[in-house]
Amino acid sequence: MRYKKNPYSNCKGGKRADLGGQYFRSSWEANYARVLNWFIANGNDVKSWEYEPDVFEFPVKRGSKFYTPDFKVHFSDGHHEYHEVKGWMDKVSATKIKRMGIHYKDEKIVVIGLTSYKDIAKKFMGSIPKWEKGAKHSY
Repeated sequence: MRYKKNPYSNCKGGKRADLGGQYFRSSWEANYARVLNWFIANGNDVKSWEYEPDVFEFPVKRGSKFYTPDFKVHFSDGHHEYHEVKGWMDKVSATKIKRMGIHYKDEKIVVIGLTSYKDIAKKFMGSIPKWEKGAKHSY
């Protein structure tokens, strides 16, 4: 995994008018929300999604005690998954995801990493309006 000292140095946080005025911490998260909306509009398995709706608490004495996944994705068959958009993985984030697997075994976490995000961008950036292309990333 790639670790970055300041993970927020290249983020473009803000509200997105095309996504109902919802605030996202990065352009990647906003683009992922657009992809989820595309899945919903095109009859894919995704029924709905929520941005950072749940906070998980870990019963630990030291280190990261809380984790808020980026997206809660609801599917047509009634199940849900949590999706975490991570172009980089710092040690704190890796610890939180590991602790989810230990303390919340029934919750599925899907990490959208750098490679996955680039694949998604290549597939959707030309067909989804308002796609945000980061200056430092070529797809």
